[in-house]
Amino acid sequence: MYRSTLVYSLLASFLPGIAQASEAEINIGNESVNAQINLLTGTRQAEFGGGYIYREGGIHIGNVDLHARGQTAIGNLPTTVGIGAQMSFFDEDQLDGYALGLGGYAHLKIPEVPGLGFKAALHYAPSITTFSDAEQFMRTDFKVTYRVIQNADVYVGYRNVRVDIQNQGHRSLDENAHLGFMIIF
Repeated sequence: MYRSTLVYSLLASFLPGIAQASEAEINIGNESVNAQINLLTGTRQAEFGGGYIYREGGIHIGNVDLHARGQTAIGNLPTTVGIGAQMSFFDEDQLDGYALGLGGYAHLKIPEVPGLGFKAALHYAPSITTFSDAEQFMRTDFKVTYRVIQNADVYVGYRNVRVDIQNQGHRSLDENAHLGFMIIF
């Protein structure tokens, strides 16, 4: 407890007034679990985040995110969009590496059905920004979200984390359907 208080105090002293809101998210699939936390700036125009996926069989995938964030409309639907980068780290028995992927996400809301939304995210790292055992790295996420209460969404989603291995083709590190929730505070 002392260490977590110390870490929080240090972060608070280095980032005064930057993180005004945050989102915490957890999802569980048949063979994996994922946790993600995003800190939003006071103006809500940028977000910093980090996440971790554990998949049965000893596969570990971590990510650190930085996105510019804004509101727009796609096809007259209110949409939150994030554009930026995701640094991913992965480790398995025979495979490990890291990648800097560019991409983003779009979260569309459906005004005709209050609370309903669709979120898609894609981050891609070509061989020039993928290191160790990997040549390319791609992560895609799709979700159907529903706002249950003012500060909580539930969702059903699909995720695919794929890596191309040198001279061996591609491999999915994590591919599954999952259920999850996000808390906004």
